Amino acid sequence: MTSNFEIHPIQGKILRELLFHPRRKFSELNADNVPTDQFTFHVKRLVELDLVQKTDDGYELTTAGKEFANRFDTETVKIERQAKLGALVVCVREQNGKREYLLQQRLKQPYYGFYGFVGGKIRWGETAVEAAGRELEEETGLQATLAAAGIEHKMDYRKGTGELLEDKFFYFFRGERSTGTLIETFEGGRNAWLTKDDVLKLPDLFPDVREGLDLIEGAEFKLVERQYEVEKY
Repeated sequence: MTSNFEIHPIQGKILRELLFHPRRKFSELNADNVPTDQFTFHVKRLVELDLVQKTDDGYELTTAGKEFANRFDTETVKIERQAKLGALVVCVREQNGKREYLLQQRLKQPYYGFYGFVGGKIRWGETAVEAAGRELEEETGLQATLAAAGIEHKMDYRKGTGELLEDKFFYFFRGERSTGTLIETFEGGRNAWLTKDDVLKLPDLFPDVREGLDLIEGAEFKLVERQYEVEKY
């Protein structure tokens, strides 16, 4: 509940004050001399949100409040927007003498219809490899031996306007010796094994797929940072 919402500027100043002081009295929090009834409302609201708690000595941040306030830009007193974290799995197999890669067509917004690798967000408290294995099994029905291949920092800008649409860090994993029955179609996507030549012929291919294939075939763990201009989103 406390991760994605905007707070009133007065509440932001209260949180900022408690970010730099372990504990403050009511009068110390109200440095701008906001009318008492108005200021009391905002303090109570922060308590209701479990961001601030009252003690015998004054007010202090809760555990949730410390995490929330720590994401402030302390100059603007606004939550800083940060890049998202995800895991991607590039499964590889040898079939009839040919190397094939597991590709997924995305059938949900944004990027509806685009082709890329299996993956998703890393959940709170989850390791990157746990997220990779979970996403692989949930979306394909497969399990595989996973090996970290690198990290990609991917920034997508809208072509023509330069608007930043996506800012993500992906942990790339190579998946081998996969087992299970492939889920070919599910709500949100379609999966298929394809050769590299067939992959690169796909329409609406995510622009980082080629780099991803090179990354998992490399012998060294690498950090790759790329900026892309996109027309469809």
